Amino acid sequence: MIGIIVLVVLPVFLVIGAGYTATRTGFFSSSAVDGLMVFTQNFAIPCLLFLALVDLDLAKVFNPGLLISFYAGATICFALGTLGARLLFHRRPGEAVAVGFSALFSNSVLLGLPIMQHAYGAGALSPSFAIISIHAPFCYFLGITVMEFARADGRGLLSTLRSVLRAMFRSGLMVGLALGFIVNLSGIALPGPLRAALEMVADAALPAALFGLGGVMTRYAIHANLGESAMIAVLSLGLHPAIAYTLSHLVFDLPMEFVRAAVVTAAMAPGVNTYVFASLYNRAQAQAASSIVLCTGLLVVTAAFWLSVLGGAG
Repeated sequence: MIGIIVLVVLPVFLVIGAGYTATRTGFFSSSAVDGLMVFTQNFAIPCLLFLALVDLDLAKVFNPGLLISFYAGATICFALGTLGARLLFHRRPGEAVAVGFSALFSNSVLLGLPIMQHAYGAGALSPSFAIISIHAPFCYFLGITVMEFARADGRGLLSTLRSVLRAMFRSGLMVGLALGFIVNLSGIALPGPLRAALEMVADAALPAALFGLGGVMTRYAIHANLGESAMIAVLSLGLHPAIAYTLSHLVFDLPMEFVRAAVVTAAMAPGVNTYVFASLYNRAQAQAASSIVLCTGLLVVTAAFWLSVLGGAG
């Protein structure tokens, strides 16, 4: 069983490793990485999310138990990460919130979707899209609110919220999600040629994003102080999926497709948005980058573990 699961997870990391190696050795330039990430983040992934939401049975997948299972765990890990950084590592309040944000924001798109698809097939992604559709708004709203209460300097809460909301809704990802909801709820039928064109772009999204993610990883480093990164790894790779599994499977008794989506998405390493959030406030950027690198490296083992747990649950 473990060997089969490793074979399921390994191709995802081989693509990331190919992007990392190609960029590190100079065969793929840093500017090419930037261009690839612009394509995936602003065009290909928005097309993927748009088509997913257009075809999504909203009444079926927007299950309260599914969303509570994932977001309760995320919020608990955010609180523990913030308190741990403050009490154990003696970080200042704003820095502690930035560290805690690394335990809040899972890499649900660039890692969660490929692993779910490779493990269970494209037909198993619908509950994952329900989680992803509110992921960025939820995490940024929570992180910004706590940060503005925690720090004493800088602009106010309303000013920061306006700035981030403008940035979020200029994001291709948010535009793709919003348009997908509009088309789904309105019942508009996509013309065949348009759907075919969108599908061509969407098919390139995940492999190109994984390769680009490998290139982006060359820009980060694991610094000498690994304590906080290790704490984030325990929370994001261990506690969050454990909470998601307990709530979705044992408390809410959800269908297995929902349990898998909640647990696999919760088990992902911190996303690049954790570094973006830290940079927004100029707090703990090095720690955010270190957490991304360490947790992504550990994920090949921890993802295999959680897939084995889900196999047993099924």
